[in-house]
Amino acid sequence: MAKPPAGIELLILDVDGVLTDGRIMLDADGRELKCFHVLDGAGMKYWQRAGKRLAIISGRSAPAVTHRAAEIGVSLVKLGEKEKLPAYESVLAELKMTDGQTAVMGDDLMDLPLMRRCGFPIAPANAVSEVRQTAALITDARGGEGAVREAIEYILKHTGQWDRIMKRYQ
Repeated sequence: MAKPPAGIELLILDVDGVLTDGRIMLDADGRELKCFHVLDGAGMKYWQRAGKRLAIISGRSAPAVTHRAAEIGVSLVKLGEKEKLPAYESVLAELKMTDGQTAVMGDDLMDLPLMRRCGFPIAPANAVSEVRQTAALITDARGGEGAVREAIEYILKHTGQWDRIMKRYQ
């Protein structure tokens, strides 16, 4: 596993297969349900406490994602993005960030253009092989099972910022 660059300030996350296990569940009325892992949500809060920014870019649209993002305080949410690169560029422009300041966590082929551009590409254990080959970090956890938390801890620990988070709990 590669050491993350010290200047990572933005983490962009995919949803299905990263924040969730990738399954699409529909209720009897056709409403889509999503399962999110509490460890990922806590990790995203730790990331924010470290002064970092978060964004979500997904190829699908689901009200559950908007709701979960609002709970965590993620204001940059781009859903229904079949071509993710323009959304990525829009997020970077809005936040005045560069590729080198950005980490991207994705699991499937449509995430590759972002992962190839960013400063630190990340894949959960269950990502497709092409994504795993591109990733500088592959988590032990699968998407939807704490992979985001693992990636956040990895970056914060390897850039000397985890102690700031731990002070609250000592």
